[in-house]
Amino acid sequence: MTSSTIASDTATDPRLLWAPQAWVNGRWQAQVVLQIDAHGHWAAVTPGQPCPPHATALPGPVMPSLVDAHSHAFQRAFVGMAERRDSAHDDFWSWRDRMYGVALRITPAQLRAVAAHLYAELLQGGYTQVCEFHYLHHAPDGRAYTGPDGAATMARALADAAQDAGIGLTLLPVLYERAGFTQPALRDDQRRFALDAAGVLALRRQVAAWRLPRVNAGVAVHSLRAARPASLHALHNGLHQGLHNGLHKMLHDGLADVDGPIHIHAAEQTAEVDDCIAATGLRPIEWLARHASLDARWQLVHATHSTPAEIDAVARSGAGVVLCPGTEANLGDGLCDLPGWLAAGVPLSVGSDSQVTRNWPDELRWLEYGQRLALRRRNVAAEPRLPVAQAATAARLFERLRAGGATACGHTAWGLQAGARADLLLVDVADDALRGLPLSHLLDGVVFAAPRQPFAAVMVAGRWVDTAGRAALAARAAEALQALHATD
Repeated sequence: MTSSTIASDTATDPRLLWAPQAWVNGRWQAQVVLQIDAHGHWAAVTPGQPCPPHATALPGPVMPSLVDAHSHAFQRAFVGMAERRDSAHDDFWSWRDRMYGVALRITPAQLRAVAAHLYAELLQGGYTQVCEFHYLHHAPDGRAYTGPDGAATMARALADAAQDAGIGLTLLPVLYERAGFTQPALRDDQRRFALDAAGVLALRRQVAAWRLPRVNAGVAVHSLRAARPASLHALHNGLHQGLHNGLHKMLHDGLADVDGPIHIHAAEQTAEVDDCIAATGLRPIEWLARHASLDARWQLVHATHSTPAEIDAVARSGAGVVLCPGTEANLGDGLCDLPGWLAAGVPLSVGSDSQVTRNWPDELRWLEYGQRLALRRRNVAAEPRLPVAQAATAARLFERLRAGGATACGHTAWGLQAGARADLLLVDVADDALRGLPLSHLLDGVVFAAPRQPFAAVMVAGRWVDTAGRAALAARAAEALQALHATD
């Protein structure tokens, strides 16, 4: 069954749903009534109820979506273009230099086309909100755009793409001002990225002023190597000033404090760690814990190379960590200390980053399998001391990422619970990989049985995502990609 057939029955109330099974409070529960309020949030989620008259009876199990907490949408145009090596050595830094070629050419119209296609893919992959770590600010020559949206032209292309696809969007304009710890400015091939703290805050205000459905804004710092400490502190202080000036009145219902979120790349590469030590005497996460006033607003993206002391410091601060296992594997970044982050209780979320993977079941599988290969153990993320339904590998990871994703995107709640946005996934139990699995192992199957398409339909803010336009979005993206790669 598709979303269009679910929504087409006029004899039922589309705001009153009934599911035979639903993932509620960290476990599968039976006969669940889900009520949607006038603002597209869950008014009530009640298990153990017969199907009410006029309710829309869903044809299978439903579960929460996840937040894609770290995305560079323009890099979808580079997927598959860097899987060859023409020299003795290839690593993150050589990949980055090749990726800049796409970053220097892509136009606002091409970005909208590529991003809309990506966002439709993310919806298929079980994400209903994406945090866009946005540093592609200026025209190819490095000058600010003119026109109706001015310096926000590329940000508006992303927001329009999210509207085209029907996904929620958290835009994170990025502070980016130098090429490295010892560099006074950006490299020439980074000229589109330049933005100081004042520019970040202005762009954030402009995004909020658009008042687009399902769009909110935070801020980001590219990395410690790319931002001076004084600029980082200026951004931090500017956020507080924005709060005092009443910017919170411009945000949508259901969003967290206007003072967050704040994202930053941290300790993705060993070379970055070494350079930070040479420049500051501290490791990147260590420096942030000591000098950045970390709190629950902060999201450290990757945090691949950490020490136990750094993990403890992050846990004490309340900051979260965004893991991107598909990208980290593709780029050869290394493996995070997943057991350490889990044991410390640090909020975790997951991101598609460079877009080499675009669904969360793949990300969770990569996350666990990397640990198994490194430690030569199985079910590394499982915790037998938890309640049975939450002890399994898939369940423990999913629940941690569900909760952490809410904070990462600036929402106060996420999942099938009253007050959260009314997003859900209809699991396709007819997929060959899931046929015959008992309900108690269905989430395990979604993650580890590698179903071709585990979700039959997706709801965002109380509305089923219309899949009819997906082919048109893909066609526009293909046209944009052909133009981008015409000379490659």
